[in-house]
Amino acid sequence: MSRIRSRDTGPELLVRSALHRAGYRFRLHRKDLPGRPDIVLPKYHTVVFVHGCFWHRHKGCRFAYTPKSRVAFWNDKFGRNIERDRRNSKALRKLGWRVLTVWECQATSPERWLSKL
Repeated sequence: MSRIRSRDTGPELLVRSALHRAGYRFRLHRKDLPGRPDIVLPKYHTVVFVHGCFWHRHKGCRFAYTPKSRVAFWNDKFGRNIERDRRNSKALRKLGWRVLTVWECQATSPERWLSKL
């Protein structure tokens, strides 16, 4: 668990690279916004969260499996993550920000999520 990074992950670097190539300029991990979004596009008043499919439970994704041991612990942990994501998104929308979530499995194909900006 100690080796799991919270920033500069592979999927996040892919998303940042695609955004930069598309001409978008952004800020990273703004502490003054709820949930400390991975990417903030101030010009478009948009925030982007790059979620790992396993940790944030991407529905229908093959990476969102539940470990076989300590199932109650993992279900509780995943439930807290999902609830925290909902709270942060709601708070950001209330402040007038558009919220975009890019899942780990979508990060390699920018055409799937870039058009939503």
